[in-house]
Amino acid sequence: MKVKGRNVLLTIMTLCLSLLFLFTVQPAHHTAYAADDSLQKIKDRGSIIMATSPDYPPYEFQVSKNGKSQVVGMDVDIMRQVAKDLGVKLVIKSMSYDSVLVAVETGKADVAMSGINPTAKRRQSVDFSKIYYNGGQSFLINKTDVGKYKNKAALAHKKIGAQTGTLQYNLAKTKIPGATVKGMDKNTDLVLALKTHKIDALGIETPSAEAYVKNDHDLAMIKSGYKLNKNETGSAMAFKKGSGTLAAAVNKSIDKIKAKHLTTQYLANAGKYMKVNTNNTSMVHYWTYFAKGIEYTLLISAISVIFGVLLGTILALMRFSKSKVLKAISVAYVEFVRGTPLMVQVMFVYFGVGIIVNLPALLSGIIAVSLNSGAYVEEIIRGGINSVDKGQTEASASLGLAKGDTMRFIILPQALKNIWPALGNEFVSLVKESSIVSIIGVTDLIYQLNIVRADTYRGVMPVFVAMCIYFVMTFILTRILNYFEGRMKHAR
Repeated sequence: MKVKGRNVLLTIMTLCLSLLFLFTVQPAHHTAYAADDSLQKIKDRGSIIMATSPDYPPYEFQVSKNGKSQVVGMDVDIMRQVAKDLGVKLVIKSMSYDSVLVAVETGKADVAMSGINPTAKRRQSVDFSKIYYNGGQSFLINKTDVGKYKNKAALAHKKIGAQTGTLQYNLAKTKIPGATVKGMDKNTDLVLALKTHKIDALGIETPSAEAYVKNDHDLAMIKSGYKLNKNETGSAMAFKKGSGTLAAAVNKSIDKIKAKHLTTQYLANAGKYMKVNTNNTSMVHYWTYFAKGIEYTLLISAISVIFGVLLGTILALMRFSKSKVLKAISVAYVEFVRGTPLMVQVMFVYFGVGIIVNLPALLSGIIAVSLNSGAYVEEIIRGGINSVDKGQTEASASLGLAKGDTMRFIILPQALKNIWPALGNEFVSLVKESSIVSIIGVTDLIYQLNIVRADTYRGVMPVFVAMCIYFVMTFILTRILNYFEGRMKHAR
């Protein structure tokens, strides 16, 4: 048993080291930046891809226009001007904030733009354009706390919220004595945490703070009082290291925008969209968003179930193979997948594998969920096969059946009856677990939920609606599975 365990461990370690080598060792010309074709690639393609996290008004946020979701804001208007100057189309990829720089580094996007501060630490990983806007730093607080929190000093030893991976998070950690800093991926979640008194203040850029205060009368704003340099108050575009020609072209557009004072106009445009957003915030008005989310959630779940079962069956048969190599591969795969979070697997497939093959977000999500499901299905099927009495195999052999036919016609049908409840539970779990793909911009139910929250400034109701939808989907699926389970019990 010890030898077998060591073989499996060695297989897993070899797999990890191989992946580490594959994704960290880059070709020489990438490190030397000998040939900078960043701008030419965009012109040849005819489009520039922008990675952004559209939950940060007035920089970028989503609105409903003609029944469809659209990303708008100052950053989007600036990028449209850049695309116009380059003579190409603008393509926007939405994702979580902590993924936008990764998208640039792995080639998923040409430029990251999401109110990003060009700090010295970030400059080690990506190139930056000139600063296109200086917004400053502020705090959002509840209006009822205006007399309590008048400045930064009053926030000492309090709970401060900030978006994970942002400058605001690091500033709160280092410049507010005794503060407990709580990080979340979405500003909409942080605003909800603030309004429900889970945090005392929210660190945020001044333009965004002003936007929230104008549209939510329960909130107020105070200046941060931080002593910062321009890189800590300004916003810039991020590019992959070595994108000098692209950065130079973008800087020309930024100079043009500054000379014509276009950012003032862009901010005014964003303000108009935000006012429209608050006209009708009923959940019925956003039924098309939830419907689209259901469509993608069911699509991902259905395809992942099919491929998960196929993969799980293959892995289970490998587990019962006489070949030690096949057994080791099966065990190593299952242990590795079950030992890593699904979120990490989704990001690895989208960003990591994307270095080699540029996979769309939806396909990446389906692949990751299918691979994850396959590992759990394998264990379910293995348990089912082991539950079949050994006498069935012996009886089949005495009748002259081949081992393959025995497994196909005798063992697996009986195992399926035994494992159906567990397999059904995996199907139900898959519907809920597929929600993780929203982090890479797949428009599933959770992604649409966040759009509605950002669009309506309502934190709780969209969550309640999504919760009810998930319950209805899983309840119906459970009833269908129970029906087939009953049929199996009565089948001879």
